[in-house]
Amino acid sequence: MIRHSVAAAVFAIALGSAASAQSTYPNRPIQLIVPYGAGGVADVGMRILAEKLSIRLKQSVVVENRPGAGGIVAAKATSTSAPDGYTVLMTGNNNAIAAALFKSLPYDILKDFASTSTVSFFDLLMITKAGSPLKNVSDVVKAAKANPGKLNIGTINPGSTQNLAAELFRNTMDVKLTIVPFRTSADMHTALLRGDLDVMFEFFTASHGLLDDGKMVAIASTGPKRSAYLPKVPTVQESGIKDFEVLSWNGISVPAATPKDVVVTLTKAIKDVLPSPDVQDKAKKLGMDMHGSTPEEMTARMKADIAKWSAVIDKAGIPKRD
Repeated sequence: MIRHSVAAAVFAIALGSAASAQSTYPNRPIQLIVPYGAGGVADVGMRILAEKLSIRLKQSVVVENRPGAGGIVAAKATSTSAPDGYTVLMTGNNNAIAAALFKSLPYDILKDFASTSTVSFFDLLMITKAGSPLKNVSDVVKAAKANPGKLNIGTINPGSTQNLAAELFRNTMDVKLTIVPFRTSADMHTALLRGDLDVMFEFFTASHGLLDDGKMVAIASTGPKRSAYLPKVPTVQESGIKDFEVLSWNGISVPAATPKDVVVTLTKAIKDVLPSPDVQDKAKKLGMDMHGSTPEEMTARMKADIAKWSAVIDKAGIPKRD
């Protein structure tokens, strides 16, 4: 009887200590792993978030850049980290594409991670050279149908969001287009200005200088609504293609075994800081829409994007990678 009582007491103390440790979360710095190099728009967005979370949570949130293999390196490292809320990962559309594009991965983005909240959303732009006869999406579709296979659409590397957006556009409209992938945005810009391309899919941050200078023109955006940074530019859906939407995004995930109350604390903190006027102002200038979600909404988005991009990749005949 005494032994049972002692064991019960020890167990109760252990539970109390664990509960106390969780209830004081966070009590040390948090590492936020970003699967891209420093300076890109996703990285900048995470640094905006980290600064605000540091104030909100009263602990430093330190960004660590771990680029490589389309986010696989960072995700693998985070999936095997301690599930205590002190190592968190920027996840999003790139992980959905990777899940659809690779034959196998060293982790399962849906099973090995728990969602907290979305953070940033980025639509793409359909862009033409200034003076192009293609003034809107309808002009692009008409030109493609009149000259099958002769219209050149520029994108970044095969499997990128830009590239898959072009594949989705081709599939949705059932037209023959020549999709031309480039290694860098700068190479694609040069080709468009030279006249080698008729139109391209690219993010605002990569092209805003040439758009501001009037050398290029955005004829449509790919999100579900007009962008705050280019409110006069119609969406592709407004232009008559009802089933077309491409919205890149990111959020914060943690290892799947992370305690529920830690997930709740992180989710609430993210959703609390994103509406701040200074955050929204910075986001607009970067071509981002920053807003939070519930964990369930973020997970549902990830699942939907995996299914969406899997279908696009299969229909386009893009080989699965090892």
